[in-house]
Amino acid sequence: MSKRFLAMALGVVTLGALTTTVAEAGGSPVVRTDSGPVRGVSTAEYRSFQGIPFAAPPVGDLRWAPPRRPEPWTAVRDASKPGPRCAQRAGLGSAASEAEDCLYLNVISPAKPARKPRPVMVWVHGGGFTSGAGSDYDFERMALGGDVVVVTVNYRLGVFGFFGHPELGRDSGSFGFQDQQAALRWVQRNAHAFGGDPRNVTLFGESAGAMSTCVQLVSPSAAKLFHRAILQSGPCTLTWPDGGFFPGVPAGSPYLPRADVEAMGAAGAEKLGCADIACMRRLPAKDLVNQPLGTPAFGTGLLPEHPADALKAGRFARVPVLTGVTRDEARLFVALFPGHPFTEEHYQGLLRTAFGEKAPLVAARYPSAKHGGPAMAFADAMTDRIWGCPQVGTERLLRERTRTFGYEFADRAAPPLVPAPPGMNLGAAHGTELAYLSDLTGFPAKLTPAQQELAGQMIRYWTAFARTGDPNGGELPKWRPSPRTQSLAPGVIGPVDLAAVHDCRFWAGI
Repeated sequence: MSKRFLAMALGVVTLGALTTTVAEAGGSPVVRTDSGPVRGVSTAEYRSFQGIPFAAPPVGDLRWAPPRRPEPWTAVRDASKPGPRCAQRAGLGSAASEAEDCLYLNVISPAKPARKPRPVMVWVHGGGFTSGAGSDYDFERMALGGDVVVVTVNYRLGVFGFFGHPELGRDSGSFGFQDQQAALRWVQRNAHAFGGDPRNVTLFGESAGAMSTCVQLVSPSAAKLFHRAILQSGPCTLTWPDGGFFPGVPAGSPYLPRADVEAMGAAGAEKLGCADIACMRRLPAKDLVNQPLGTPAFGTGLLPEHPADALKAGRFARVPVLTGVTRDEARLFVALFPGHPFTEEHYQGLLRTAFGEKAPLVAARYPSAKHGGPAMAFADAMTDRIWGCPQVGTERLLRERTRTFGYEFADRAAPPLVPAPPGMNLGAAHGTELAYLSDLTGFPAKLTPAQQELAGQMIRYWTAFARTGDPNGGELPKWRPSPRTQSLAPGVIGPVDLAAVHDCRFWAGI
């Protein structure tokens, strides 16, 4: 139960060249990719292509194998609707699926001709590495507001994306990350055809998508596949204490050593009656999709070391980075804890589990009376411990070697992703910034006029960064590089001391 929750909570062309690669067929645009032609959807404002295969279906012998190029086609392929979402159990706002043939991506761009190639932004979705799909995000507002090409991708999830086994060797626990790199290689080969610039690609994502972006920043095999990175709510140095993420979840980080992932996979295979990978590949997807056997691994060919260690050693791509968190990250997760409304006894028990003999220090620093109740106090403590202070540490390691811009999304009236339980105000919880940058199919959000203005400003910041490596431009409030942090709230945009906001001096002693 707790592991499932953690996984859940946690995708130079000239104008003349464009006219030769893009044709209109019955009012619909046709683009020739390197695998074959695709027909999308055109409006007066944008062009959209969905469900384009960027890799062969990872089925049969290709289950738990590196992604391969798709088989080419000659007839025009329909690209008016997204491909299947990768096999997954139902998650937060995410439908269940048993599809393994799922390695598809989606492209949206302005309809007006480009005078020069547009920046390309490649989105990696969140969902705890076990749920979600690229098609859950509609980036029409970003494509039009920033004059960019946006690509959203699927990647293998859960046991299909991050299974490990001794027979799989250095690929164990990395297949989903390999899919992301395959999508980035597709972008390098095909961006021209969609009016994009393969020499100006920004990789961005939220939650598990941001953690994936951390992985790609430090992965040797991702070198030169992207040129800027945006990390939303996924600090590369993120860790959590016992029970801090969810009751029963032990202390840890998003990544485990390959040996541990392989041992977990071998034990899981034995329980399923399989002594080898050949047997596991014969099992139907429905028998595997609910198995908690997929965890991102380091010590692999793609990810030689933990991302935090790679950052500390300076072994990461020297690309500009924009990175941040929300003001009240952990309130989303604590809202999903069992037992609401919290009692003071419940709160103190959670602190003892997380911090042992230092629990009284945390209780004194985060008294229930000051934070609006026991659940709010625990959520605020976990926001600072798990998200805010690791974000400060991640920014510090990045800015030592590359240009870095930090932010904190601070709209505490943002539309919530889940109903607030008794005794809680969700504020600017984990994921609440997403509705400002895209339209979410699972979480329709109605923004006030002031929030719509903030959304427009954020889109301009994000796309300016994608264009130049600097979010500043036009009439936007000045955004200074790290160690300054830009607070983003309706009508209130400006610098904030992130370490002070999240009491990082106190947490350094805990």
